[in-house]
Amino acid sequence: MSSRSLSRPLLACLTGIVLLTAHAVARADASEALRQFVQTVQSARSGFTQTVSSPDGAKKKTSSGTFEFQRPNRFRFDYSKPYEQQVVADGVKVWMYDLDLNQVTVRPYDQALGQTPAALLTGGQLDRDFTLRNEADEGGLQWVLATPRGKEGSIRQLRIGFRGRELAAFEMTDAFGQRSRLEFTRLETQAAIPAARFKFVAPAGADVLNQ
Repeated sequence: MSSRSLSRPLLACLTGIVLLTAHAVARADASEALRQFVQTVQSARSGFTQTVSSPDGAKKKTSSGTFEFQRPNRFRFDYSKPYEQQVVADGVKVWMYDLDLNQVTVRPYDQALGQTPAALLTGGQLDRDFTLRNEADEGGLQWVLATPRGKEGSIRQLRIGFRGRELAAFEMTDAFGQRSRLEFTRLETQAAIPAARFKFVAPAGADVLNQ
């Protein structure tokens, strides 16, 4: 058998090995990108679009707004569409304000957050609170599956999508099968965010409900 005929299967084998290795590296990037993000990004701000889907996918609700966080344990969601709402965490409590109803709901931080995306980004210990598994690329993003180690929370699993090293999306599935997807836009990391952004004072006349 000639050297030429030997070279073709050998080349094909080597090409396959290279492709498999490259795929493995790409898959490893998502969990590594998440670890790096959690370890190094102390603050960020971004626009977001949130889509909440029923378990069968038949019903969907979409909202949008801005998101800010600063470690440890402080974050703020300002929903602008379709209704104005604010969710502010000061590290001790989480304040949820419905502007149309002029109603504020207050919960202790640990009870409100548990093992959620906000807790993961702002203060959770990644490998203590979650098990990680890389998933196949989808929609131009690299995905990692984060499953909460604790069984007491309402969150069944989280999927975090990266575009290279940039956080691009979250998908959260709760115990009832409802899925919520957040897609981030104009993400600015290490942003200089005033501390006052994470303090909430109930407006005059608002109903305040402590839970």
